[in-house]
Amino acid sequence: MAADYRSAALRALEERDGGSPSERALVRAVDLAATGHLSAAADTLEKHLEICPTDFLAVKIAHSLRFMCGQPAEMLALTRRVLPHWTPQNGGYGFVVGCHAFALEENGYYREAESRGREAYSHEAADAWGLHAVSHVMEMSNRTTEGIEWLTTSRKDWTLCNNFAYHIGWHLALFHLERGEVAMVLDLYDQDVRATPTDDFRDMANAASLLWRLEQEGVDVGPRWDALYDIASRRREDTTYIFGSLHYLLVLLAKGDKRGASELMGALRERAATTGDQADIAARVGLPLAEVLAAAGDAPAMRYDLANLGVQLQSLGGSHAQRDVFLRSLLVAASRKGDAQDVIALSRVRHTLRSSDRFIRMIDRRCGLASLVRPPARSPGEFAL
Repeated sequence: MAADYRSAALRALEERDGGSPSERALVRAVDLAATGHLSAAADTLEKHLEICPTDFLAVKIAHSLRFMCGQPAEMLALTRRVLPHWTPQNGGYGFVVGCHAFALEENGYYREAESRGREAYSHEAADAWGLHAVSHVMEMSNRTTEGIEWLTTSRKDWTLCNNFAYHIGWHLALFHLERGEVAMVLDLYDQDVRATPTDDFRDMANAASLLWRLEQEGVDVGPRWDALYDIASRRREDTTYIFGSLHYLLVLLAKGDKRGASELMGALRERAATTGDQADIAARVGLPLAEVLAAAGDAPAMRYDLANLGVQLQSLGGSHAQRDVFLRSLLVAASRKGDAQDVIALSRVRHTLRSSDRFIRMIDRRCGLASLVRPPARSPGEFAL
């Protein structure tokens, strides 16, 4: 589909004598992204933004590409460069401030992220990025009660934000999961996270990662995997975006489809042998992580340095909150393997990103390491990853 749109866009430029500078930059970015060069597509848009910093669509797409590429520092650098050129009188100002707030949060500047997120929400309640950034701050800080209140109060706004609403519902479910309110989590899954059974990879990631977390904590999720399995099975050879592929793998593993999981890992191996952004990620992170997940704690099969793999998760893209399902899984694998040093190292990686929560305390107690693992001293924005 992307290739078709790319061809149509190139034809449109030819028919319009090359188009405007903004159109040329957008189509060049489409050309690169459709051929798997997401980071280069972002570079193209950011070069254009040096000349036209208030080109709203270019800002939004560049921000999204940096997010998908796992480049939070570049995401923040982008919004810091363009925001001085924006004022509240600019159309789209609240949306751009929301992007900035999220970039701040992903780089650990929690206090500023919360302030700018609230500002963005006050300017543009119809956009979820600002209130979403605030919810991330509250999750990373383990401010569970505040997080539930924040998202419950704003429900009238975020439920109108296209499929972003499913993701905000996912955040609300995570807050309730932290409090052990399983019935509420399952209700939110049914009513918000999977309000519509779409096959969008972002919606699949919300659903699969929430069910995976629940099962890690011994919760019976009933037949909820079934609808996801129909989609994941069809996508088992889709390695367009490795972050998405790994969530399909969670579904296949949860359903016990060893053959499907093997085929997906075979597709990752093939992708790793090609070129492009996602090929590199498949080789460095995607395939090793997939093999650890599939090993399910079988020590002989886990030949990877789990702590180092935990540090590499950033490049998958997505947010710290989204990638936590994989970090949690690495911790579970290390504890089953009986590798205390890996558990300590992974716990410290997780403490670097977020305050102590119920899950990490459970792992530390299970391994008898509660007295050995301490949250590292860290200034805001200084992630040691």
